[in-house]
Amino acid sequence: MNYSFNQLVPTSCFSYICLMGIITIQKNIGVPKYKQIIASVENAIVNGELKRGSKLPSINSIRNRFSLSRDTVLIAYNDLKIRGIIQSIPGKGYYLKSENINVSQKIFLLFDELNAFKEDLYNSFLKNLSENIEVDIYFHHFNPEVFSKLIYDNIGNYNSYIIMPANLEDTHLIIEKLPKDKVYILDQSNKNLTHYPAIYQNFEKDIFNSLSKGLSLLKKYKSIILLFPEHKQPPGMLKGFNLFCKMNIIKNEVIASLENRTPKKGEVYLIPDDRNLIRIIKKQKEEKLSLGKDLGIISYNDTLLKEIVEGGITTISTDFKNMGEQLAKMVMHKEQLQVENPNTLIIRNSL
Repeated sequence: MNYSFNQLVPTSCFSYICLMGIITIQKNIGVPKYKQIIASVENAIVNGELKRGSKLPSINSIRNRFSLSRDTVLIAYNDLKIRGIIQSIPGKGYYLKSENINVSQKIFLLFDELNAFKEDLYNSFLKNLSENIEVDIYFHHFNPEVFSKLIYDNIGNYNSYIIMPANLEDTHLIIEKLPKDKVYILDQSNKNLTHYPAIYQNFEKDIFNSLSKGLSLLKKYKSIILLFPEHKQPPGMLKGFNLFCKMNIIKNEVIASLENRTPKKGEVYLIPDDRNLIRIIKKQKEEKLSLGKDLGIISYNDTLLKEIVEGGITTISTDFKNMGEQLAKMVMHKEQLQVENPNTLIIRNSL
């Protein structure tokens, strides 16, 4: 009696044989076996044997067929997973997530929020990376629950993790769940994060030095007011401001909001965010105060717009393009450095 192959082998078994056929391992060719598994999957994608959503052979099936250790197969699959090519679904196995095999690294980038100067940082970072590196950007918006969830949900999915902890408390307890050699701290650091490579601003030192540089101009005003909403701004900014005012015997005030605040002649405002910068300029116009004479304004973080608005807004700013460039170099070369990105005072019409 004659039987066809399909009659002899159930469909599920036939699919299994086809899946196993995508993996090729050769002995004594000088190529590690885990790299041969990676190359086999990549070749199957190029040849059209694997499409997005295709199931891959299980780790145990590859191990058994080629007499490999389970770790060898796991290393190969983890490499493909980190590059975003495959994904694991608990209880089901591994599936093809992307057909783009040109990605050599995937980077997890967690910002607190997006604004004009951080966009400069981001664009500079991308510009200075190799073309085959892919970056996924996330935002925690100063929410500790969002911060922890984004990190926990992405453990093991990336080659590098760049994290902007902002002023959130106890972030080190979350970050320590990640491989230490894959973490980079950005913009703000603290005593619990000093063992990680970082590129950061020293807000306490920078605000003190910048205000000292503008001391002669500040002395023409009666008082200096720092707008400081604690949930967003770095603590070092407040420390540096208080130290400057104390050492130079300058009348000062720290406020959490501009709401119900009417600017007066002889005041100079230090504004850390752009939304409130617009508010104080609007209030200044309503009170018919002359900017740079009756009222002074210092903004944090320079942008092209601040060079133009009201004849120019004085800023305390770091070089975000340089920060992005240095960050890219650190990640690509796996440098374990602590780099302080300095600030400077840019004096314009508003002071």
